[in-house]
Formats: sequence, structure tokens, C-alpha cells
Amino acid sequence: MRARDSRSTSPGWPLHGGQPAPLLARFGLAEETPVLDVSANLNPLGPPAWLHGWLMARLGEPEALARYPDPGYAEAHAAIAAHEGVATEQVLLTNGGAEAIFLAAALQARERPGAAAAIIEPTFAEYARACAAHGLPVQRLPLALPDFRLDVEAIVAELGEAQLLWLCRPNNPTATLVPKPDVERLLALTAARGCRLVVDEAFVDFIGDPRESLTPLLADHPHLVLLRSMTKHFTLPGLRLGYLLGAPEVVAAARACQPAWSVNALAAALVAPLLADLDFARRTEGWLAAERPRLQAGLEALGLEVVPSRANFFLVRHPAGREASRCLLPALLRRGVLARHTESFAGLDGGWLRLALRDAEDNERLLAALDEALVEVGRPEVPR
Repeated sequence: MRARDSRSTSPGWPLHGGQPAPLLARFGLAEETPVLDVSANLNPLGPPAWLHGWLMARLGEPEALARYPDPGYAEAHAAIAAHEGVATEQVLLTNGGAEAIFLAAALQARERPGAAAAIIEPTFAEYARACAAHGLPVQRLPLALPDFRLDVEAIVAELGEAQLLWLCRPNNPTATLVPKPDVERLLALTAARGCRLVVDEAFVDFIGDPRESLTPLLADHPHLVLLRSMTKHFTLPGLRLGYLLGAPEVVAAARACQPAWSVNALAAALVAPLLADLDFARRTEGWLAAERPRLQAGLEALGLEVVPSRANFFLVRHPAGREASRCLLPALLRRGVLARHTESFAGLDGGWLRLALRDAEDNERLLAALDEALVEVGRPEVPR
């Protein structure tokens, strides 16, 4: 296995999903063109139905906005600790998963300035951005092809002098899940090298198997840090809620890097009721159980190569190769469907598309648009 260099990915493409305007402009379509957005990986069942009324009630109370938030976020930390089965000292509320990522990098830079970090790719671009912002050189380590499998021993062999290792689980954009035993092996090997392991679990709520939880591993592995996002599961990208879990001393050090009141009072007050909404969690599990296998079967029936998903999205490509897959993006956009390009994912270089799992009606619309787009791009042969 050879480590990738740290060159940036293709310029001029939006770095994240949910940004139709630059892609519509890029392909000559009007900005007001209506699109089904399958580029952002959000739960179609959310936000929870009660949320609008909850927010309106709080906005109707002027004193709720006239006070600073509790700087210790005691209520939110207690709710997260109870939900995760950890001590409150192991929890740090953050302004979305993105702040948790940047705090992990800031913590590393504070403790070991200039030490290299390693990123397992293809994966979310914010890890590299956070490292760059805090002066941490980046080494890029590829997942094993063709199935984007993590070879634990090969990864550790290529770590070199890296003192921080980033892992996304389930991984964005591949939707693959490193099995818990492999993470335990990775923890043992990184501990022996004095290397911190940061696992971004922004999509952990979509795994559907509590046995894969890494939270119990925190008790025996102080070099493990877990990052969570409440944005994806509850469909709240505009409210920015996330958290960091780790050993008490690690959390305390991360808190020292965090700006005061980085999470607003309304968002912080939402944590407890969101985590208490077990009905929403059950409905989400039912949706996943029904729609994930159905959409995978539909994509495969069209002749696309599909990476089996453990998240709420799929990574697909045209079997004819990179250029055919790249042509699918504008072909879908002309049919009113916005897919996630992969130009900004190191190692994919635009040769795949990421498609978010939606409700049954939207998934049917996606499959119909793909069926038409493949007539334009070239229909793959479907094995009989």
C-alpha cells in the first residue's frame, strides 16, 4: 500500500453536498431549476414534527434569547452522557460535527505542534482542512480497492511518524463500515505507537446495529476520540449540533480550545428533547430497513456498480469507467436530480456519484431519472 501525497482535489467544485446553484451554473441550467436533492445525506423523516412548535414557543419568549447560554451546557451534556452511557466529563457539545472536527485538530496541534496527521481516504474533506488550519502536515492513506476495505496492518505500517489518525465510520462517501473488531485492532496498534485515533461517526445513527457501537471502547482507550453529529439523523443542518466524546482529560483539553458559547441557547436546549424522541428513532429504523435494500436493488438492476451501504447513502459508478460516471451528473441534473459529485474526494476523482437515500417516492423518482440518464450516457449491460 502506498500513501497518497497531500495535493488538493479538483478546484472549482462545491466542497459539500446541498449546493445546487454552482452545479446548475456549471452545466448551463437556470438557478431556479427545481431539483430533487440527493447530494446531501439527511434523514427524509425529519426534522421531528414537534420541532416547529417548540422553536416558535421559545422565540415567543424574549427572555430565552436575552440571556447567554449556560457556558457549561450542563443540561445538554447530561442528556448526551445518559444517551451514550458515559460520564458528563466525557462529553463536549459542539457547533455541529464540523466544530468537533476542528477541535480535534486544534487539540492535537496544541499538544504536539507540527506533528503529522494521517487520513484514511477517500473521505470527508474537512479533516484535511482542519489539519491545514492548525499546521498539521497530512499523510493520505488509501482504503483497499475494489471494495474500500480497511487493511488495519497495512494502514499502521504506513503511518510513519503520524501522531493522529482520522477514520470516518461509516465512511463518507463510500458508506462502508469498518467492523468493530478491526477498530479494536487499530486501537491496539495505534496505542503502541502513541498515535491518537479520531473516529468521525456522523452517520452512526444509520448503522442499525447497536453491537457496532464504539462508545464502550472509550473506557479502555484514552487515545480514542469519537465525533458525532445530530445534523444528519434529525435533519437539522441549519441548527448545527454535534458533540465530542473522549477521556475526561482529553475532553477538558478540547474544551480549552473551544470558543465560549459556540453553541447557541436554542440549539443547546434542543439536545435533550431530540435524544428523548424514541419514536423518531424507531421510524427512522423502519425507513432504513425498507428503503436501503430496495434502492440498492434498483440501482443494481440498472447495471450500476454499487458499494454496499451501512449508511443513508450509496456510492455508485457506471461500469464503463470514470468519464461515463462523470457524464451521469449533468444528465441527472437535466432531469431534475442533483447527485453528489466526487471530484473533491481524493482517490475518486469524479469517477463515482454519491446518492442519498430518500423516502419511497423520491427513491422511485431517482431511479426513473437514472434510467433516462443512462439512455443518454450509455446503458450498462445487466448480468442475467
